[in-house]
Amino acid sequence: MNPKIVPAGEGRRLNVLGDNQLVRLTGADTGGSFTLIEQTNPPGVGVPLHAHANEDELLHVLEGAMDLTVGGRTTRAEAGAVVLLPRNVPHAFVTVGPGITRSTVTAFPAGIEHMFEELGALPPGPPVMETVFEICGRYGIRFLQPAEPGDDLAGV
Repeated sequence: MNPKIVPAGEGRRLNVLGDNQLVRLTGADTGGSFTLIEQTNPPGVGVPLHAHANEDELLHVLEGAMDLTVGGRTTRAEAGAVVLLPRNVPHAFVTVGPGITRSTVTAFPAGIEHMFEELGALPPGPPVMETVFEICGRYGIRFLQPAEPGDDLAGV
């Protein structure tokens, strides 16, 4: 691993099923230790209840707010909040208004960025959910409630 400075606003931009991501650091940058992704989204973008088998996540809300469901309890995380989501702990989130929500997600260890790249490469329009579940499953992500029509499976 070598030192690296990523200037503000730089990184790989992905639209992952409606989740606007800026991949700031990848496993290639961190020797596989972690991935750092910045998300900037309008109200209503989220992901249904799911769990990660392979990584722990650290979420830092920089601007705006999101409702997080962890352990069956929903809590509003506003700017400045930091949330630790250990692997195998079911969680969900949705951004809430009135403006945008900007946050960083750090996943330990790295690798989940490859899933986001695959999801971001899906054709425009409503996704084929079986394809989404298959891609996510290969990366150790399992959804714990069925997606409803119109659900935005943005992010993980």
